[in-house]
Amino acid sequence: MTDPARPQDVIEEHFLDKPLDVEAELDDGDLDRGLPWQPDDIRVSSRNFSLRNVLDMIDEGELELAPDFQRNQVWKLPQKSGLVESILLQIPLPAFYFAQDKDGSMKVIDGLQRLSTAHDFARTEKFALAHLEYLDLANKRFSDLSPAWRRRFNQTQLVVHVIDPQTPAQVRYDIFKRINTGGTPLNAQEIRHCLTSDRCRNFLKRCAARSEFLDAVGKTFREHVRMADRELVLRFCAFRLMGLDQYQGAMDPFLDDAAALIDNPKQVSTEDLARLENDFIRAMVLAVEIFGSRAFRKSPSSPLNRPMFESLAVTLAEAVDRGDRLDAPRISAEMKVLISEDREYYEAISSSTGGKSKVVYRFSKARALVLDR
Repeated sequence: MTDPARPQDVIEEHFLDKPLDVEAELDDGDLDRGLPWQPDDIRVSSRNFSLRNVLDMIDEGELELAPDFQRNQVWKLPQKSGLVESILLQIPLPAFYFAQDKDGSMKVIDGLQRLSTAHDFARTEKFALAHLEYLDLANKRFSDLSPAWRRRFNQTQLVVHVIDPQTPAQVRYDIFKRINTGGTPLNAQEIRHCLTSDRCRNFLKRCAARSEFLDAVGKTFREHVRMADRELVLRFCAFRLMGLDQYQGAMDPFLDDAAALIDNPKQVSTEDLARLENDFIRAMVLAVEIFGSRAFRKSPSSPLNRPMFESLAVTLAEAVDRGDRLDAPRISAEMKVLISEDREYYEAISSSTGGKSKVVYRFSKARALVLDR
């Protein structure tokens, strides 16, 4: 039976046919990120590496396999064995893409599963071969192979396209988007995770794991399979750090800039990060006090709405700054009225949500609801 309290045009995101408890943002203008770049900005070189060389780079920490990328679909044994068999048969592998940092280290941005599988087989020996089509090497681990087979594996040549560290972040992102076509394409936050450094990744992970956050958004966001938990934290940080005035009308570039700020200790110090985390936690506590355990939703049965989250969470942090004593029952009741009766507000949190006017409107309504009393 249809829930009469749930808006009927709400569409929930799914992954592998499973609901994700987060509302889809429809017709967002971020498809065109609004920041054109010149062809000369593209700095990608093609290199050849032996597989042994690449695996050594992984072991020595020179090549990063996107740590803590939890939604990555782990291959089953037939897929893993098939890759190893292809390598041993000297069937050329598709090209890999690495992004190089200024310190010379690199991140894998395309080919993560293939390299993880090769490393698991040759260096940690996490699996033995099975389901082979051509080679009589069933049940063999790397150390069980003859020297000739091991040599053939290690000497396999890989074609690697390396994105130069001088390439602007916007261009690096767009290159990633263009090559991100296999399997289930990564979403914006998953790409951001691959391109940022440990400082930002660890900060977002820590905030997203806080019980206060999970109390506000629901336990379904614990280590969210599509990193919606990290994106929510980053949205709060972006508007808290840079303010609404710096928002140019496209959400993803705005979040990219915020991630770059968090990554840079010269711009956001360790003390700044501690304050930011504290602001975030206090806003989450206040959200639960006002809206209960399923805050930031159009109705109790609706999935979480990102635009509501960013505008309300930042506004609640401002209320904490001011030391306001908030009338929780009034705010909760008026929020329901706002959603049901203010069509412009409903549109601002429902469609083309990255547009500048939509963002400004939902923030103005959140502030009128929470602060202007």
